[in-house]
Amino acid sequence: MPASQTARYFARSYAEARQKFLAAARACGAALTEFPHPTETGNEGEALAMDVAWVGAADASRVLLVTSGTHGAEGFCGSGTQVAMLADTGLHSDCHRAGCALMFIHAVNPYGFSHLRRVNEDNVDLNRNFADFERPLPANPAYAEIAPMLLPSQWPPSCDEHTALMKRVTERGMGWFQAAISAGQYQDPDGMFFGGQQATWSNYTLRRILARFGAGRTTLRWVDVHTGLGPWGYGEAIYMGPDEARQLNKTRAIWGGSVTSIYDGSSTSANLTGLAWAAVPQTLPTIDYAGIALEFGTLPLPEVLDALRGDHWLHVHPEADENQRALIKQAVWRAFYGDSDEWRDGVVAQVTDAVRKGIGA
Repeated sequence: MPASQTARYFARSYAEARQKFLAAARACGAALTEFPHPTETGNEGEALAMDVAWVGAADASRVLLVTSGTHGAEGFCGSGTQVAMLADTGLHSDCHRAGCALMFIHAVNPYGFSHLRRVNEDNVDLNRNFADFERPLPANPAYAEIAPMLLPSQWPPSCDEHTALMKRVTERGMGWFQAAISAGQYQDPDGMFFGGQQATWSNYTLRRILARFGAGRTTLRWVDVHTGLGPWGYGEAIYMGPDEARQLNKTRAIWGGSVTSIYDGSSTSANLTGLAWAAVPQTLPTIDYAGIALEFGTLPLPEVLDALRGDHWLHVHPEADENQRALIKQAVWRAFYGDSDEWRDGVVAQVTDAVRKGIGA
Protein backbone atom coordinates (compact mmCIF):
# COMPACT_ATOMS: atom_id res chain seq x y z
CA MET A 1 0.00 0.00 0.00
CA PRO A 2 1.50 3.42 -0.95
CA ALA A 3 2.69 5.48 1.99
CA SER A 4 0.40 8.37 1.05
CA GLN A 5 -2.57 6.00 1.37
CA THR A 6 -1.47 4.53 4.69
CA ALA A 7 -0.70 7.84 6.42
CA ARG A 8 -4.26 9.09 6.05
CA TYR A 9 -5.56 6.41 8.40
CA PHE A 10 -3.51 7.71 11.35
CA ALA A 11 -4.16 10.69 13.61
CA ARG A 12 -2.32 13.03 15.95
CA SER A 13 -4.94 13.25 18.70
CA TYR A 14 -7.55 10.97 20.24
CA ALA A 15 -10.37 13.24 19.01
CA GLU A 16 -9.10 12.99 15.42
CA ALA A 17 -8.49 9.25 15.72
CA ARG A 18 -11.98 8.62 17.03
CA GLN A 19 -13.60 10.61 14.23
CA LYS A 20 -11.58 8.72 11.61
CA PHE A 21 -12.58 5.41 13.20
CA LEU A 22 -16.27 6.28 13.32
CA ALA A 23 -16.25 7.65 9.76
CA ALA A 24 -14.51 4.55 8.40
CA ALA A 25 -16.94 2.28 10.24
CA ARG A 26 -19.96 4.10 8.83
CA ALA A 27 -18.45 4.12 5.33
CA CYS A 28 -18.14 0.33 5.25
CA GLY A 29 -21.56 -0.29 6.82
CA ALA A 30 -20.23 -1.55 10.16
CA ALA A 31 -22.59 -1.68 13.12
CA LEU A 32 -21.42 0.84 15.72
CA THR A 33 -21.95 0.74 19.49
CA GLU A 34 -20.69 3.46 21.85
CA PHE A 35 -19.76 2.96 25.49
CA PRO A 36 -19.30 6.52 26.84
CA HIS A 37 -16.96 7.21 29.72
CA PRO A 38 -19.20 8.22 32.63
CA THR A 39 -16.91 10.68 34.42
CA GLU A 40 -13.93 11.85 32.35
CA THR A 41 -13.36 14.14 29.37
CA GLY A 42 -10.47 14.38 26.97
CA ASN A 43 -7.50 16.69 26.69
CA GLU A 44 -9.49 18.97 24.37
CA GLY A 45 -12.65 18.72 26.47
CA GLU A 46 -14.05 16.09 24.12
CA ALA A 47 -16.25 13.16 25.10
CA LEU A 48 -14.46 9.88 25.74
CA ALA A 49 -15.76 6.43 24.83
CA MET A 50 -14.89 2.87 24.01
CA ASP A 51 -16.32 2.36 20.51
CA VAL A 52 -17.16 -1.01 18.97
CA ALA A 53 -17.45 -1.58 15.22
CA TRP A 54 -18.81 -4.91 13.95
CA VAL A 55 -18.14 -5.94 10.34
CA GLY A 56 -19.93 -9.04 9.11
CA ALA A 57 -22.99 -11.12 9.87
CA ALA A 58 -24.63 -10.37 13.20
CA ASP A 59 -25.03 -14.11 13.84
CA ALA A 60 -21.47 -15.12 12.86
CA SER A 61 -20.26 -17.94 15.06
CA ARG A 62 -16.60 -16.95 14.71
CA VAL A 63 -15.17 -13.55 15.67
CA LEU A 64 -11.80 -11.87 15.12
CA LEU A 65 -11.29 -9.06 17.66
CA VAL A 66 -8.79 -6.21 17.20
CA THR A 67 -8.25 -3.80 20.12
CA SER A 68 -6.41 -0.49 20.31
CA GLY A 69 -5.35 1.82 23.10
CA THR A 70 -5.23 -0.64 25.99
CA HIS A 71 -2.24 1.47 26.98
CA GLY A 72 -3.67 4.87 26.06
CA ALA A 73 -0.72 6.61 24.37
CA GLU A 74 -0.09 3.45 22.32
CA GLY A 75 -3.51 3.92 20.72
CA PHE A 76 -2.29 5.98 17.75
CA CYS A 77 -0.78 2.85 16.19
CA GLY A 78 -3.72 0.55 16.88
CA SER A 79 -6.32 3.10 15.83
CA GLY A 80 -4.60 3.73 12.49
CA THR A 81 -4.47 0.02 11.72
CA GLN A 82 -8.14 -0.37 12.65
CA VAL A 83 -9.14 2.47 10.32
CA ALA A 84 -7.06 0.92 7.54
CA MET A 85 -8.76 -2.46 7.99
CA LEU A 86 -12.22 -0.87 8.07
CA ALA A 87 -11.41 0.47 4.60
CA ASP A 88 -10.02 -2.87 3.36
CA THR A 89 -12.93 -4.39 1.41
CA GLY A 90 -10.79 -7.32 0.35
CA LEU A 91 -10.25 -8.24 3.98
CA HIS A 92 -13.98 -7.97 4.62
CA SER A 93 -14.69 -10.34 1.73
CA ASP A 94 -12.16 -12.85 3.05
CA CYS A 95 -13.80 -12.72 6.48
CA HIS A 96 -17.24 -13.27 4.93
CA ARG A 97 -16.00 -16.32 3.02
CA ALA A 98 -14.45 -17.69 6.21
CA GLY A 99 -17.69 -17.20 8.13
CA CYS A 100 -15.93 -14.86 10.54
CA ALA A 101 -17.00 -11.40 11.73
CA LEU A 102 -14.53 -8.62 12.52
CA MET A 103 -14.96 -6.72 15.78
CA PHE A 104 -12.90 -3.60 16.46
CA ILE A 105 -12.75 -2.06 19.94
CA HIS A 106 -11.36 1.46 19.63
CA ALA A 107 -9.60 3.00 22.63
CA VAL A 108 -9.86 0.51 25.50
CA ASN A 109 -8.30 3.33 27.56
CA PRO A 110 -9.69 6.51 25.99
CA TYR A 111 -8.52 8.76 28.85
CA GLY A 112 -4.87 7.76 28.44
CA PHE A 113 -5.20 7.96 24.65
CA SER A 114 -6.48 11.54 24.81
CA HIS A 115 -4.22 12.78 27.61
CA LEU A 116 -1.14 11.02 26.17
CA ARG A 117 -0.65 8.76 29.16
CA ARG A 118 -0.07 5.02 29.11
CA VAL A 119 -2.28 4.64 32.19
CA ASN A 120 -5.91 5.57 32.79
CA GLU A 121 -7.60 8.31 34.79
CA ASP A 122 -6.70 6.54 38.05
CA ASN A 123 -3.02 6.08 37.12
CA VAL A 124 -3.83 2.39 36.54
CA ASP A 125 -2.10 0.27 33.93
CA LEU A 126 -5.06 -1.58 32.42
CA ASN A 127 -2.95 -4.55 31.36
CA ARG A 128 -2.18 -5.15 35.05
CA ASN A 129 -5.75 -4.49 36.25
CA PHE A 130 -7.36 -7.85 35.41
CA ALA A 131 -6.31 -9.39 38.70
CA ASP A 132 -8.40 -11.27 41.23
CA PHE A 133 -9.12 -8.51 43.72
CA GLU A 134 -10.80 -10.97 46.06
CA ARG A 135 -7.41 -12.52 46.78
CA PRO A 136 -4.14 -11.05 48.11
CA LEU A 137 -2.51 -9.05 45.34
CA PRO A 138 1.01 -10.01 44.25
CA ALA A 139 3.98 -8.17 45.74
CA ASN A 140 6.81 -6.73 43.66
CA PRO A 141 9.78 -6.29 46.01
CA ALA A 142 12.08 -5.32 43.14
CA TYR A 143 9.83 -2.36 42.34
CA ALA A 144 9.83 -1.29 45.99
CA GLU A 145 13.63 -1.35 45.88
CA ILE A 146 13.96 0.79 42.76
CA ALA A 147 10.93 3.09 43.25
CA PRO A 148 12.73 5.83 45.23
CA MET A 149 15.10 6.29 42.29
CA LEU A 150 12.46 6.31 39.54
CA LEU A 151 10.78 9.61 40.37
CA PRO A 152 13.53 12.14 41.15
CA SER A 153 13.10 15.53 42.78
CA GLN A 154 13.33 17.25 39.38
CA TRP A 155 12.96 16.38 35.71
CA PRO A 156 15.26 15.68 34.01
CA PRO A 157 17.01 14.08 36.98
CA SER A 158 20.08 15.70 38.46
CA CYS A 159 23.47 14.21 37.62
CA ASP A 160 23.68 12.58 41.05
CA GLU A 161 20.18 11.09 40.79
CA HIS A 162 20.89 9.73 37.30
CA THR A 163 24.23 8.26 38.43
CA ALA A 164 22.64 6.51 41.42
CA LEU A 165 19.98 4.89 39.23
CA MET A 166 22.47 3.82 36.55
CA LYS A 167 24.71 2.32 39.22
CA ARG A 168 21.84 0.15 40.47
CA VAL A 169 20.87 -0.86 36.90
CA THR A 170 24.50 -1.77 36.13
CA GLU A 171 24.68 -3.89 39.26
CA ARG A 172 21.42 -5.73 38.62
CA GLY A 173 21.15 -5.66 34.81
CA MET A 174 18.69 -4.11 32.35
CA GLY A 175 16.49 -7.21 32.43
CA TRP A 176 16.06 -6.88 36.19
CA PHE A 177 15.34 -3.15 35.80
CA GLN A 178 12.71 -3.72 33.12
CA ALA A 179 10.98 -6.45 35.12
CA ALA A 180 11.14 -4.45 38.37
CA ILE A 181 9.35 -1.51 36.77
CA SER A 182 6.99 -3.13 34.29
CA ALA A 183 5.90 -6.39 35.91
CA GLY A 184 3.16 -4.52 37.76
CA GLN A 185 2.72 -3.40 41.36
CA TYR A 186 -0.38 -2.99 43.53
CA GLN A 187 0.92 -1.07 46.53
CA ASP A 188 1.73 2.48 45.31
CA PRO A 189 -1.21 4.27 43.61
CA ASP A 190 1.06 7.09 42.44
CA GLY A 191 3.79 4.74 41.22
CA MET A 192 4.56 3.32 37.82
CA PHE A 193 2.74 0.30 36.35
CA PHE A 194 0.16 0.40 39.15
CA GLY A 195 -2.37 -2.39 38.66
CA GLY A 196 -5.06 -0.82 40.82
CA GLN A 197 -6.87 -2.15 43.85
CA GLN A 198 -10.21 -2.71 42.15
CA ALA A 199 -11.52 -3.19 38.61
CA THR A 200 -11.50 0.03 36.56
CA TRP A 201 -14.19 1.37 34.22
CA SER A 202 -12.24 0.05 31.21
CA ASN A 203 -11.94 -3.38 32.83
CA TYR A 204 -15.68 -3.52 33.52
CA THR A 205 -16.59 -2.18 30.08
CA LEU A 206 -14.33 -4.58 28.21
CA ARG A 207 -15.99 -7.47 30.05
CA ARG A 208 -19.42 -6.06 29.14
CA ILE A 209 -18.42 -5.93 25.48
CA LEU A 210 -17.04 -9.47 25.47
CA ALA A 211 -20.20 -10.80 27.14
CA ARG A 212 -22.54 -8.83 24.88
CA PHE A 213 -20.88 -9.60 21.56
CA GLY A 214 -19.31 -12.96 22.39
CA ALA A 215 -22.28 -14.78 23.88
CA GLY A 216 -23.34 -17.71 21.71
CA ARG A 217 -20.22 -17.61 19.51
CA THR A 218 -18.00 -20.64 19.10
CA THR A 219 -14.62 -19.05 18.38
CA LEU A 220 -12.76 -15.88 19.39
CA ARG A 221 -9.38 -14.80 18.02
CA TRP A 222 -7.90 -11.62 19.54
CA VAL A 223 -5.16 -9.29 18.27
CA ASP A 224 -4.28 -6.51 20.74
CA VAL A 225 -2.03 -3.79 19.26
CA HIS A 226 0.75 -2.33 21.43
CA THR A 227 3.91 -0.24 20.95
CA GLY A 228 7.12 0.56 22.78
CA LEU A 229 9.17 -2.66 22.91
CA GLY A 230 11.55 -4.24 20.43
CA PRO A 231 13.18 -3.24 17.13
CA TRP A 232 11.83 -0.24 15.20
CA GLY A 233 8.65 -1.17 13.33
CA TYR A 234 8.80 -4.91 14.04
CA GLY A 235 5.59 -6.41 15.39
CA GLU A 236 6.48 -9.08 17.92
CA ALA A 237 3.59 -11.52 18.32
CA ILE A 238 3.34 -12.18 22.06
CA TYR A 239 1.18 -15.02 23.35
CA MET A 240 -1.92 -13.91 25.29
CA GLY A 241 -3.09 -16.78 27.42
CA PRO A 242 -2.39 -18.95 30.47
CA ASP A 243 0.94 -20.63 31.15
CA GLU A 244 -0.13 -23.85 29.44
CA ALA A 245 1.81 -25.64 26.72
CA ARG A 246 -1.33 -26.81 24.93
CA GLN A 247 -2.72 -23.31 24.58
CA LEU A 248 0.65 -21.85 23.56
CA ASN A 249 1.05 -24.53 20.87
CA LYS A 250 -2.45 -23.81 19.60
CA THR A 251 -1.60 -20.09 19.33
CA ARG A 252 1.63 -20.82 17.48
CA ALA A 253 -0.26 -23.08 15.10
CA ILE A 254 -2.38 -20.07 14.15
CA TRP A 255 0.18 -17.24 14.07
CA GLY A 256 3.44 -19.13 13.56
CA GLY A 257 6.33 -20.51 15.53
CA SER A 258 7.75 -17.02 16.08
CA VAL A 259 5.05 -16.25 18.66
CA THR A 260 6.90 -15.45 21.89
CA SER A 261 5.86 -15.98 25.50
CA ILE A 262 6.36 -14.03 28.72
CA TYR A 263 6.50 -17.34 30.58
CA ASP A 264 9.62 -18.81 28.98
CA GLY A 265 11.65 -15.62 28.55
CA SER A 266 11.36 -15.55 24.75
CA SER A 267 9.45 -12.24 24.72
CA THR A 268 10.86 -8.72 24.97
CA SER A 269 8.14 -8.21 27.60
CA ALA A 270 8.70 -9.10 31.24
CA ASN A 271 6.48 -11.65 32.98
CA LEU A 272 3.35 -9.66 33.86
CA THR A 273 0.31 -10.00 36.11
CA GLY A 274 -3.34 -8.92 35.70
CA LEU A 275 -3.40 -9.12 31.89
CA ALA A 276 -6.55 -8.24 29.94
CA TRP A 277 -6.88 -11.60 28.18
CA ALA A 278 -8.04 -13.04 31.54
CA ALA A 279 -11.41 -11.39 30.87
CA VAL A 280 -12.12 -13.99 28.16
CA PRO A 281 -12.29 -17.20 30.25
CA GLN A 282 -14.02 -15.26 33.01
CA THR A 283 -16.82 -13.96 30.76
CA LEU A 284 -16.89 -16.58 27.96
CA PRO A 285 -15.70 -19.78 29.66
CA THR A 286 -16.71 -22.16 26.87
CA ILE A 287 -15.50 -20.21 23.82
CA ASP A 288 -12.61 -21.50 21.70
CA TYR A 289 -10.09 -18.69 22.33
CA ALA A 290 -6.60 -17.77 21.15
CA GLY A 291 -4.92 -14.37 21.16
CA ILE A 292 -1.73 -12.40 20.64
CA ALA A 293 -0.46 -8.94 21.44
CA LEU A 294 1.37 -7.37 18.52
CA GLU A 295 4.11 -5.21 20.06
CA PHE A 296 5.70 -2.71 17.66
CA GLY A 297 9.14 -1.33 18.42
CA THR A 298 9.82 2.39 18.55
CA LEU A 299 12.82 3.66 20.51
CA PRO A 300 15.49 1.78 22.51
CA LEU A 301 14.14 0.47 25.81
CA PRO A 302 16.04 2.92 28.08
CA GLU A 303 14.51 5.87 26.17
CA VAL A 304 11.01 4.39 26.46
CA LEU A 305 11.42 3.83 30.20
CA ASP A 306 12.74 7.37 30.62
CA ALA A 307 9.70 8.74 28.78
CA LEU A 308 7.45 6.84 31.18
CA ARG A 309 9.43 8.07 34.18
CA GLY A 310 9.03 11.64 32.95
CA ASP A 311 5.30 11.17 32.50
CA HIS A 312 4.92 9.80 36.02
CA TRP A 313 7.03 12.64 37.41
CA LEU A 314 4.61 15.04 35.70
CA HIS A 315 1.68 13.13 37.22
CA VAL A 316 2.96 13.84 40.74
CA HIS A 317 4.11 17.37 39.85
CA PRO A 318 1.08 19.07 38.26
CA GLU A 319 2.68 22.44 39.02
CA ALA A 320 5.23 21.89 36.20
CA ASP A 321 5.28 24.73 33.65
CA GLU A 322 3.87 24.35 30.16
CA ASN A 323 7.26 24.15 28.47
CA GLN A 324 8.35 21.25 30.65
CA ARG A 325 4.98 19.57 30.21
CA ALA A 326 5.27 19.85 26.41
CA LEU A 327 8.78 18.35 26.39
CA ILE A 328 7.67 15.40 28.52
CA LYS A 329 4.59 14.74 26.38
CA GLN A 330 6.69 14.94 23.21
CA ALA A 331 8.97 12.25 24.65
CA VAL A 332 5.91 10.05 25.37
CA TRP A 333 4.67 10.55 21.80
CA ARG A 334 8.04 9.48 20.35
CA ALA A 335 8.25 6.48 22.70
CA PHE A 336 4.93 5.01 21.55
CA TYR A 337 4.46 6.13 17.96
CA GLY A 338 6.80 5.74 15.01
CA ASP A 339 5.96 8.91 13.13
CA SER A 340 7.15 7.88 9.67
CA ASP A 341 5.52 6.47 6.55
CA GLU A 342 7.77 3.40 6.62
CA TRP A 343 6.73 2.59 10.19
CA ARG A 344 3.02 3.14 9.47
CA ASP A 345 3.16 1.02 6.30
CA GLY A 346 4.80 -1.78 8.24
CA VAL A 347 2.36 -1.85 11.13
CA VAL A 348 -0.69 -1.86 8.85
CA ALA A 349 0.77 -4.73 6.81
CA GLN A 350 1.71 -6.78 9.88
CA VAL A 351 -1.57 -6.30 11.77
CA THR A 352 -3.57 -7.11 8.62
CA ASP A 353 -1.49 -10.24 8.09
CA ALA A 354 -2.14 -11.33 11.69
CA VAL A 355 -5.86 -10.78 11.23
CA ARG A 356 -5.89 -12.86 8.03
CA LYS A 357 -4.18 -15.70 9.88
CA GLY A 358 -6.71 -15.45 12.68
CA ILE A 359 -9.81 -15.53 10.51
CA GLY A 360 -8.74 -18.80 8.92
CA ALA A 361 -8.14 -20.65 12.18
